[in-house]
This record gives sequence, structure tokens and C-alpha cells, in this order.
Amino acid sequence: MKKIFLIILNLGILCQIVLSQNFDKNKLDDYFDALESNNKFMGGVAVSQNGEIIYSKSLGFSNYEKKLKASESTKYGIGSISKTFTAVLVLKGVEEKRINLNQTINKFFPTIENSNKITIEDLLYHRSGIHNFTDDKDYLTWNTHPKTEKEMVTIISNKGSDFEPNSKSQYSNSNYILLSYILEKSYQESYRKLLKEYITDPIGLKNTYFGETVNNPTKKCNSYRYSETWELIPQTDISVPMGAGGIVSTSTDLVKFSNALFGGRLLKDGSLKKMMTIKENFGIGLFQIPFYNKIGYGHTGGIDGFTSFFSHFSDGDISYALISNGTNYSNNDISIAVLSAVYNKPYDIPTFSTIEVKSEDLDKYLGIYSSSQLPMKITITKDNIRLIAQATGQSSFPLEVTEKDEFKFDQAGIIMEFNPSEKKMILKQGGGQFLFTKD
Repeated sequence: MKKIFLIILNLGILCQIVLSQNFDKNKLDDYFDALESNNKFMGGVAVSQNGEIIYSKSLGFSNYEKKLKASESTKYGIGSISKTFTAVLVLKGVEEKRINLNQTINKFFPTIENSNKITIEDLLYHRSGIHNFTDDKDYLTWNTHPKTEKEMVTIISNKGSDFEPNSKSQYSNSNYILLSYILEKSYQESYRKLLKEYITDPIGLKNTYFGETVNNPTKKCNSYRYSETWELIPQTDISVPMGAGGIVSTSTDLVKFSNALFGGRLLKDGSLKKMMTIKENFGIGLFQIPFYNKIGYGHTGGIDGFTSFFSHFSDGDISYALISNGTNYSNNDISIAVLSAVYNKPYDIPTFSTIEVKSEDLDKYLGIYSSSQLPMKITITKDNIRLIAQATGQSSFPLEVTEKDEFKFDQAGIIMEFNPSEKKMILKQGGGQFLFTKD
């Protein structure tokens, strides 16, 4: 549910690709072995073709403290991929005439600003204007505590509106939390039961369910951030994210869900077509995913150190899913590698090397940097022998030294090149370069 600084999903350029019928699985194994042995990734990936799993891999630990190895059945929080499931449930409700997309939400939530103008379809397309409460600084002070529907609606109502309904699209977790409550009111059933009745049971997802509370983590694995070692991350109480980010699953189950959704087993053709209709970069619970000359559909997710990604490409009938409980590398780069292997495109096995530095060596980089190219400042501090970067309004992240005056943050594909004598820094990400100057 939380956004990561400047992540850019850019899976390739336009050119002709040919699906590899017998791709090099050994090379892909070597790729993941390199990540695992260098503490870059813990989790799992799966790929299917024509509905059959053709590759799966599990890495790292489900419980690092007890050294419990992850397996294909290890269950992870999938974060915002939950929104795709919620979108399916809402459109199912439309098919059953329990929900009307054109209905305004004032009947359900009269205290929300502009509720008499916001439709259920606006919520689905992130066009409501309702503020995204997870962007607020106080969010991490209360997210681990249980919340009632009334409390969550009050929190969302108090944040107000960011723009006029249906005037533009802007991602907001608040939309899909409200959709979860609308589902429960429309069916007089819990979100958990609706997920089981309409999705997981009919298509046989044995390891997918609405998650546990933080006080009862009996099934979901732990999640971690890497800082010299894997460190446990506190878990958001399941009552907070609801259908915006509260589902637990596996990479193979996500692939099965993808195949069922795009194979027409969950929704009627018209409903699926509407899900895939894009308005200002957003479908209904879906994004477009480019890879070379192919356009797939899928979603990303992130909550409490868990990260996830799934996509479906109709050309070759390929579904792919990544799910992680600890990443110290770019999930985008991992996805590029997996899809490149499947579609017989070149990719490299990463190599990792670091340079040892002393704390005093980092002092010349410290300060606040501004750029005329980006509307933000980046503050560089240090934690003993590590540089720490923090962009305006974003969480801080550690930088790893790679060579003289050069540092990186693999998870977001960020490289920072410093010129201390000129008080300059170049930020590189996603093919872009941005010049910063120390204030």
C-alpha cells in the first residue's frame, strides 16, 4: 500500500519478440541464486504458459530468525494486488445486480466530502478525489492497531478531498477500502467470505485468503527490510487495508488467479473488457504492463515489506507473478529478467561488489540537495558507515557504495553519483538523469 520513491515500471522498448518454448531455466536459476546469496531477494516467482506452470522458484526464509526456508506454499501479503480481487468482486456484484456503478456513495458514506458526486465507478478508477490516507505522516503511528469500519471511514472523511470527482485519476488506497465496505453492505457478508465464495473456492486457490490480524500470524510468513541483516517489520492490522491490501497468497496462486481472470472464468466478457479499459493510466484494478512490443495487464503491491507483481500477456498466454517478504533489489529488474528468459531475450546475471568505507569518508556527501528538474529535495545523512537518502515526503532508504563517489539503491533502481568538490549529485533512475546541487 505504501509507495516507494520514484519506482518506474518500464519493461522494455518496442521490437519484435518470439516466445521461447524451452527457455533456459538453469540460467534463470543462476540469476535467482545470485540474488539469494547476496541477500537481495526473498520470496517466490511463478510463470505459466497456456494455463500450465512452466517455472517456479522459492528463495530465502519465511521466518529468518528461525531459519525456516520458504517453499512454494509459503504465503505472503500481496498488498495492492488485493485491489484486483476487490475489483472482480465489485464487477461480480454488478453482474448480479447488487451493485450499480453509477450509484453515488452518499448512501453508504454521507460524511465523505463530495459523496453525493462520487460514484462507485469513480472509486474503481481512482477518480474520486478522496485523499489517500496512507500518504500521511501519522499513518505509521496507528496502522498496527485494529480499526472498526466507523473508525476507518472517519479517518478517510477527515482527510477530505484532493480534487473534484471524475476530473482526473490519482491513486488512493481509500477508494478500495470503501469498496470493501460497499461489498459487505451489498451482500450482507464479510469480505473474507465473499473472497472465498466468488474467487478462491471456484478456481481452487488453496493458499489465498483475507489475511490475519497482527496478533495471530499463524499462516502468513514474516516480512523484512535489509540493513546489514534482515530486520523484522511490524505488520499492519488487517482491519486497516481491507480489500485495498489485506489479501495473502502465493506466486503460483496469483498465476492461477491471472489465468482464471483473463480466461473468462471469473467474469463475463463485458465485465473483463471494462476492467481492461484504461482511463488516464488506470483500469479497474489493473494497469497496462509493457514489455517490448507486448502489452500485458496486471498490478503491483506493497505493504509492510511485502512486495508483489503480477501480469498477463495474451500473446503466448503467459502469466507471471512475483511475491516477496524481503527485497533489497529492484523488482522491476527481476521481472524484466524473468520475462526476458520466457520470451528468449538477453539478460545478465547480476554481480555484486561493495567498497568498504569509514564513517568519516561519508561526511563530504552529507547535506540537502535540490534540482530544477524535479520538485523535491533529497536529504543525505549517514548511519555509521552507510549513507541514508530521503526525498521530500518519502520514506528514507539506505545507499550502498559501489565505487568512488557512487552509491545505489537497488530496490528502486536508483544510482547517485556525487561530485563533492562541486557540491553536485546526479540521480539516475529508469533511464533518466537529474542534476542536484547541495544547498
